[in-house]
This record gives sequence, structure tokens and C-alpha cells, in this order.
Amino acid sequence: MFPLLEDLAPWLPPWDTHSTLVMIALVAAGIVFLVEKRRRRVDDPRIVYLVLGALVGAAIFSRLGTWAQHLDPSQNLSLVDQLARGNASMLSALVGAWAGVHVAKRIVRYPHRSGDLFAPAVALALAIGRIGCLLTEKPGTPTGGDWGIVLDPAAAARVGAPAGVPLHPSFVYEIAFHVVAFCVLWFWLRHRPIAAGETLTLFIAAYAIFRFGVEFVRGNDVAWAGLTRPQLFLAVSIPLLLARLVWMARRGDFTSGSPRPERLTDATAA
Repeated sequence: MFPLLEDLAPWLPPWDTHSTLVMIALVAAGIVFLVEKRRRRVDDPRIVYLVLGALVGAAIFSRLGTWAQHLDPSQNLSLVDQLARGNASMLSALVGAWAGVHVAKRIVRYPHRSGDLFAPAVALALAIGRIGCLLTEKPGTPTGGDWGIVLDPAAAARVGAPAGVPLHPSFVYEIAFHVVAFCVLWFWLRHRPIAAGETLTLFIAAYAIFRFGVEFVRGNDVAWAGLTRPQLFLAVSIPLLLARLVWMARRGDFTSGSPRPERLTDATAA
């Protein structure tokens, strides 16, 4: 485990590893967002408020998503403490970013679909951010084989994992998924005649299914019926996402013969 950058190499600064990777992820996502914004010729100045809404929503919901971990409220952190130092959830951050964008749209009256602008940026940000998780958090469950990540006693005690046992590199699985997703989005899907805004729906649906499966080797606490809290959330959201994809396919949103316009012109979406 490498909680500080200087633990990776003595010439690096003593900065928090996870926070640094998150900042790098946000910068990379911002660059990708600007490139895609320029390619699509989106010049509405209100778009900055959508980005701000996504960041604020992700920051707040990432903490709130792990707040009520115990049925007894007295065992949970106070709201202030949870927002300041509580555990963060990637799934909750995605929900918060989605909600933040829609709230911002309502406030500034932005009428267009914006998912296509965010999809590749989100995929790249998650790939980089998960590197921070890989370096600082519990890798996963025991592999049952002689491969995997083996922690020494100090690192194992820090993250609450068994020492000297090969553990699934679950974050490596996620990094690989998001890198592949970014490549698919960047080099293929964003050039396809897909209905405006829906490349983000495709990415979120794919990640939801992948995340449900990888949770079995993540090592998160089982909450009910053999499933973790993220899996319980996904058990509800995945059918909704799949239903939307089926509905879109029946409308022909994925099989249009004409190229999708570069400028976002769907004024009917919130």
C-alpha cells in the first residue's frame, strides 16, 4: 500500500496518493471534455454550469451514499463528519454527477442533451481514479490460487485484509474495463449515429453490469442475501437501464442510417 506518493518513490512529494490521482483524473477528464465540446461545436456558455453541477453533485453524493451504513442511526457519523471524512462511493458519485447536471440544467435552462460530452471524460476519469484505489485500498478477496496481490502485515492491517494471501486485484479489473470503455467511446461510439446523449447511457449500463459482477471479488461487506450494498443498488438500477436500452433500440436510436449531427440540437431533453 502506498498512502503517500513518497511511498512510491522517495523523490515524489508527500502528498496523499488517492487525492492526487483523483485530481489528475479530473484534469484529464476536463481536457477530454473540452476536446469533445470543440469537436461537436458546442459553444453555449451555460455548459460550464453543467460541469460545475456534475462536480458538486459527485462530491456530495459520493459521501452521502455511504452514510446510513447501520440501521441504528447512532452508529453512523453525523452529516457534517460524513461529508468531511466519510467513505466515498464511486456509484454514488455517478448518481450525484447525473443529478447535479440535471439540477444545473433546470437552473440555467439548458435544453440540450449533454451525455455525449461527458461519456468519454467519465470513463477516463474512472480509469485514472481507480489507480489511486489500487495503490491505497483493500485489493479484493482471496484468489484461491498463487497469483494476485499479497500484502505484508502492516499493509493488511491498514486496509483490513488478510496478510500473506494472494488477493484479487479487483481495481486492476476496473481499470482495464474503463480503459477499454474509453477506447470504445472515443474511437467508435462517438462517431456512430446514436441518439443524442445516449453514449453515456450505454457506458453506465455496461459499467453497472460489470460492477455487479466484480463486486463478488471486491471484498465489500455482505449486506443482505449474499449481496453487497453496491450490488443491492445495482440490482434495482440495472433492470431500469436495460429497459431503457430496449426501448431505445425499438425506437431505432442505435440503427439510424443518417450521421448524428455534431451540434447538440435535441431541445426536448431535460
